[in-house]
Amino acid sequence: MNSNGFSISTNKKYLDVDVIHDFLNQEAYWSKGITKETVIKSIENTTLCFGVYKGEIGNEGCDQVGFARVITDLATHAYLCDVFILPDYRKLGLSKWLMDVITNHSELKRFAGLC
Repeated sequence: MNSNGFSISTNKKYLDVDVIHDFLNQEAYWSKGITKETVIKSIENTTLCFGVYKGEIGNEGCDQVGFARVITDLATHAYLCDVFILPDYRKLGLSKWLMDVITNHSELKRFAGLC
């Protein structure tokens, strides 16, 4: 998905683990001090991870600016966690767009109370 020079993808191969780890380890109150190994394992074992990127995914110069992951069994529950947009990219509507993409994802639409 593309909007105003930004992209969102669930393809894990485009995730920048360094960006995700740096934010979760240093900025996020819920995960300060988290190890890179734990972040990698959490991504590997999460069904749906959403990366937000400045630029076209897969093109040179495309940088990750946001992230969210949904822990789900795709049948009875979905738990949204580790959601962030980097500070320099806030107030651009990216978090609202990310949440819209997540709540309208074909695998997640059935969950009325995504939390």
